[in-house]
Amino acid sequence: MPFCSQCGNQVAPSDIYCARCGTRQPIEPGAESVVHDPLSGVSARTASILCYIPAIGWICGVIVLASMKFRNNKVVRFHAFQGLYLFVAGLVAKFVLQPVFWMLPDELHIYRIVELILLIAAVFMMAKAAHDEAYSLPLFGELAERSVAEH
Repeated sequence: MPFCSQCGNQVAPSDIYCARCGTRQPIEPGAESVVHDPLSGVSARTASILCYIPAIGWICGVIVLASMKFRNNKVVRFHAFQGLYLFVAGLVAKFVLQPVFWMLPDELHIYRIVELILLIAAVFMMAKAAHDEAYSLPLFGELAERSVAEH
């Protein structure tokens, strides 16, 4: 059983802080990624696909970008960024285009057409990611490539 690095109190190997003095305990090399990485058992292909799930893919994208496992995997990071940009475009369609065009007749609801196109793009990208292809969508792909290149 290890001891606190500050006060010498016995601490469990899994303790992050000492119960007596509250000092943060040193973590063994490699243990941090196992403890703090929620994607340690997820393959790169699965992570890429999850980034495009409509409505919740943005959460997966943020987790993938924060994950230590995919920090150096440019393809997975590309899919995460592109999925996030598709999600932002959907928010713009819902909260900008919808209020602007709400007075038009039902046949001319442009925001619904944009939302449908974004949904089709997300499903298309899920299929591409399932085949391990880093397909670059117009505009979104360029932004994702720039974002991956910056990190």
